[in-house]
Amino acid sequence: MMRFDLVDLSLFRHVVEAGSITHGAARANLALAAASARVRGMEETLGAALLTRSRQGVALTPAGRTLVAHARAVLDRVERMQGELAAYAGGTVGQIRLLSNTNALTEFLPEVLSAYLASHPGVSVDIEERTSDEIVGLVAEGTADLGIVAGTVDTGSLQTYPFRQDRFVVVVASGHALDGRGEVGFAEVLEHDIVGLDRASALTRFLADKAARIDGRTMRLRVQLRSFDAVCRLVECGVGVGIVPETTARRAIRSMGIGLVPLTDPWALRDLTLCLRALDALPAFARDFVAQLRAPAGFDRQIPNGGLPSGARLG
Repeated sequence: MMRFDLVDLSLFRHVVEAGSITHGAARANLALAAASARVRGMEETLGAALLTRSRQGVALTPAGRTLVAHARAVLDRVERMQGELAAYAGGTVGQIRLLSNTNALTEFLPEVLSAYLASHPGVSVDIEERTSDEIVGLVAEGTADLGIVAGTVDTGSLQTYPFRQDRFVVVVASGHALDGRGEVGFAEVLEHDIVGLDRASALTRFLADKAARIDGRTMRLRVQLRSFDAVCRLVECGVGVGIVPETTARRAIRSMGIGLVPLTDPWALRDLTLCLRALDALPAFARDFVAQLRAPAGFDRQIPNGGLPSGARLG
C-alpha cells in the first residue's frame, strides 16, 4: 500500500514548480540529501519513476503528472481546512496565492489589498507577477488560488469576473517628436529609444512579443527600471519614451514635464479579468477577497507612494 505523507506531497509539488530537486528542497526547507531520499522513496514505494533527471533539471513522467495533480488537490484541501479552523483559534486565518499581470499589480491591487487586509488581519496574500497566459495555466493547475489577467486571454474553463479597465499609453518628454500627437501606433514607437521595466517583468515580455510580431522587430530598451513612476521620471529627463498605464500617466503628468499619447493598437485597451477555478471551493476568507476585488473601483483607501500594504508579499 502506498503511503505518502504531507511532507512528501509538499516536497514533490515544490520540486515540480521549481524545476529541480535542489531548488524544490530549498523551498520545502529540507536538506538536498533528505529531499532526494524522499523522492527516491516515493518512486520505490510506487514502483515507477516520477521524474526524469538531467543537467537542466527535472521533468515529469506520466506517473509524476498524475501524482502532482493529486498532491496539489490534497495540499489545497489541507490548507483550506487549516485556514477555516484557525479562525476559531484566533490565529492566522490563512494565505491567498494571487498571480497578477504588471498593470493590475502596480495600478489597482495596492488599494484593494489595503482595504481587505485591514479587515482580515489574520490573512496574508502572496503575490507573484506573471504574464496573463502563464497565469491562466497556473491557476488551472492549482498553483495559485486567483489570477488577474488581460481580458483578451482565453481562460478556458476557469470562472471569470470583471476587475478593472485601463489602457496603455506612450509617455514622452515635453518637446519630444511625439509630444502633442493625437495618437501613435506601437510600430512607430519602436523607432525610438524606450525606457521600460526590467526584462523579467510581465509587461516587458508582453511588449517584446508584440514587437516581434511586427516583422521580427525588437525594442530599443535604454534603461530597465522597477516601477512605472521611475519610468516616467527617466522619460521626463529625455532618456526615451515609455509605455505605461493611462492611470499612471495621468497621475505623473500632474508633477512631471511629460506628455501622454494614446496607442492605436487594439491590445492597448485592457479589460482586466479575475479568474479562479471555483468560487464555492475557496475558503471563506478567500471568497471575501474575491468580493473585495469585484467591488466597484473607488471604494478603497489610498496607499502612499503606490506601495503594497502590510500582509502582502511579492513572490
